[in-house]
Amino acid sequence: MIGPILSMLTAVSLAVALYRHCAARMVERAYVANRAVGADGVVIGAAGFTLTGANGRALLLLHGSGDTPQSLRYLAERLHVAGYSVHVPLLPGHGRSPRAFARATSADYLTAARGALAEMRASSTWVGVVGLSMGGALAVQLARAAADVRVLVLLAPYLIAPREVRFGVRTAPVWRAFAEYLSGGGNASVHDTVARQASHAYGTFSAGALQALNETAMAARRELALLTLPILVINSEQDNRIPRALAEQALAEIQVPVEQHWMTGCGHVITVDYCKGAVADLVLAFLARHAD
Repeated sequence: MIGPILSMLTAVSLAVALYRHCAARMVERAYVANRAVGADGVVIGAAGFTLTGANGRALLLLHGSGDTPQSLRYLAERLHVAGYSVHVPLLPGHGRSPRAFARATSADYLTAARGALAEMRASSTWVGVVGLSMGGALAVQLARAAADVRVLVLLAPYLIAPREVRFGVRTAPVWRAFAEYLSGGGNASVHDTVARQASHAYGTFSAGALQALNETAMAARRELALLTLPILVINSEQDNRIPRALAEQALAEIQVPVEQHWMTGCGHVITVDYCKGAVADLVLAFLARHAD
């Protein structure tokens, strides 16, 4: 009796493993199906970039989890036209493949962000940090560790992971046995269909990626009450990732005055959506008041 049961369980286990493997390969192939990949393994259009300005001030822009510097291109170009030098690095595991994304850790993200900031500080005496989504959580950590960072701009910052993300991290040992990747449900993150189709975001999350996102948010939250520099925060009322109550909970922990604005008519990725122009205007105005 035991023999047939063991045989059946083995067969089921093998079927589940095969399904998981095939589903994962389908997700990985789908990401590069309509994208050209460069010799360095990075999707063309997803790489980091630098724009050298003329006013002697430099800004580090950090993108969100699963996204790429492409999501910050419009803002970077607006800042550059205003005279700022802008550096937008591609974070580890991003812009390559879902498998690379799954392997990158929160420590990898922070190390890369610190290295990018160090490069900017070596060539400019005035530096600021701008972070979108998870990039905002990284930006908080950089601003706390580097006393010479003059300003901090947080765009739809991911400072407290929503309940569903924390649940996904806790239950990962269960669901990852059946699926390597979960859908990110990102269509609502960008209302503008043209901008959404141009995105190089993965659109999926692995257990490792969720863990890295959650750890990055938690590390930033521990630093919020210790921030002392000028801070601009811009959120969206229709943010599908960060509900207003969660955003306000995080910002209430900051002890210094914060300039805060709420956008309407756009989703989480406010730097590419319908409100991108208004967001850039607010960032430029804030910088003009603090660029001394």
